[in-house]
Amino acid sequence: MIERTRRQLAATGLAALVAPALLPRSARSEPLGPAASAQYRFALGAFRVTMLLDAAGMIDGPWPIVGEDRPRGEVEALMRANRLPPDRFQPGFTPVLIETGRETILFDTGNGAVGFVPPPAGGRLVERLRAAGTAPEAIDVVVLSHCHTDHIGGLMRNGHPTFPNARLVVGAVEYDFWTKPERLASEPSGNEHASALVFRAHLLPLAAWTRFVAAGDEIVPGIHALAAYGHTPGHLAFHVESAGRRMLIWGDCAHHEVASLAEPGWHALFDMDKGQGAATRRRIYDMAANGDIVVAGYHTSFPSLGYVAPSGAGYRWIPVTYQLEP
Repeated sequence: MIERTRRQLAATGLAALVAPALLPRSARSEPLGPAASAQYRFALGAFRVTMLLDAAGMIDGPWPIVGEDRPRGEVEALMRANRLPPDRFQPGFTPVLIETGRETILFDTGNGAVGFVPPPAGGRLVERLRAAGTAPEAIDVVVLSHCHTDHIGGLMRNGHPTFPNARLVVGAVEYDFWTKPERLASEPSGNEHASALVFRAHLLPLAAWTRFVAAGDEIVPGIHALAAYGHTPGHLAFHVESAGRRMLIWGDCAHHEVASLAEPGWHALFDMDKGQGAATRRRIYDMAANGDIVVAGYHTSFPSLGYVAPSGAGYRWIPVTYQLEP
């Protein structure tokens, strides 16, 4: 099934899905500079949290990934004003591992062999888990924020479940959307078509082990689902709390830690509902800014952790440096 899906993806032009804006500028498989580490661990109350870098590489952007409805020069000017390169950035692809003391929970599974960033630059979650001291067999629960390929691509490996002892959790709205046959009727070179193929090969076979949740549902004690619709119809974020310490895992509520937050109303290329995506960003950012909440942003620069503060009509991202050190 996996090999068939690879052939289908190749035949339908997965390379076109990743468009020129997403093609890596470099073939190197490891980041350089401050993001050189591939894991970051900290305590959140009684929970132990580990950020795991599934993929690395410099890519073109952030326009049109962020600000596709704006002139390219406007986005590049924002980058220059923040002392960032105007036409390249290094996003994170960062699943989150939480050990509660009773269960080991993984949020999102990275690219696997079929996501936006395939091996060797991507699809390295299992390697990262083992380096962090956790075998795939030790994962009790896999929680999916949504069903794009860079979040579900790691569910299967060599035709078998990567996490054989885990039960899966996914939003019921999200799952229902991707099961509909019309998803495969979309443009063969598009994001929706490719994600639908991977969904059918990676998630549908695991339906018997999957729990379908709604916003507000408890995933395990201390972790609840939050509505974050727009990027996909059933996209979820997650509120995590232990011993008074709080964390927000917001999935793809930002694709760039400067552009997405400074201009939450700008359209995001991969949002399926542009208006709802923008409304969700404002609501989620406001939630984060009005509490002492550390945020895990899947696509922000590794370790993909930060705080949100109001800034003018938008927000700003404050990267974690030493705030979480004991």
